[in-house]
Amino acid sequence: MMADLKVVALGGGHGLYASLSAMRYVTRNLTAVVTVADDGGSSGRLREELGCLPPGDLRMALAALCDDSEWGHTWRDLLQYRFETDGPLDHHAVGNLLISALWEQLDDPVAGLDLVARLLQARGRVLPMALQPLEIAALMERDGVVTEVHGQVNVAVAPGNVRKIWLTPSDPVVCPEAVAAIAEADAVVLGPGSWYTSVLPHLMLPELRAAIVNSPAQKIVTMNLVPQAAETEGMTALDHLAALSDVAPELRVTTVIGDPMSIEDLDEVEAAVARLDGRLLLRQVHGHPVAVHDPLRLAAAYRDALEGSLGDVGRRHVTHP
Repeated sequence: MMADLKVVALGGGHGLYASLSAMRYVTRNLTAVVTVADDGGSSGRLREELGCLPPGDLRMALAALCDDSEWGHTWRDLLQYRFETDGPLDHHAVGNLLISALWEQLDDPVAGLDLVARLLQARGRVLPMALQPLEIAALMERDGVVTEVHGQVNVAVAPGNVRKIWLTPSDPVVCPEAVAAIAEADAVVLGPGSWYTSVLPHLMLPELRAAIVNSPAQKIVTMNLVPQAAETEGMTALDHLAALSDVAPELRVTTVIGDPMSIEDLDEVEAAVARLDGRLLLRQVHGHPVAVHDPLRLAAAYRDALEGSLGDVGRRHVTHP
């Protein structure tokens, strides 16, 4: 049964929230593996003050998996609640404080996340991709000038095109539960999300990249609906796939899901996906606004990807919900 498939979704922030919100309709065996390089907002302040992992993206993943009940929704809303004050609590999310406090009490990031998941009666598990906070750095080129930029927030908003991107430390302590989940998965999902700062970091860590590449699981790439301001501004779907291949040239995928409105140069994109040994699955997955994935439409696309339901209909077959 599809509901028993073990699926691992990788990413961070709103992109991972979108894939989890959809995939929870498909399977009850869902694990999120989350980036830990955020250095902005509430997460950045807690990371700097406490020396802990940035909790924000982990909190959002937990919220996406909350039980669909009054209990689950109540705790989800509390987890997401942000203070608005003129003092040091301003814009801190309650969930970030709760997760950070549990980490201090238990001295175990995974145990703390598991406890919050129990509180939410979450339909899945949330794990960090590494057990220490990471820093993203990039070489950005603008008008022929190359600048080195450090920090997730700075990379995300820096003008220009990414020419090289890396993580510090480059080979950290990877979460062993995340590696085990990938090894046991029936499907691994990459994207959507901030391509350079949320999606690709999972492929920048040698141990995690090896786990993904060597996993016998189906590998599904979910394309973004629109480029992200600054970080991927001006990039096409073809450019996103090229960036994926640059970071992990040995990666082979099963399916790339794209919305027809977001795919330009269809022949070239289809050829690029074929070079990754995958198929291009076109589905209308946008919601309202169009920059946001609709959970039910995306869930249907994931079902099609997992079932291989295209058969002989052809890779370019588009269904309208």
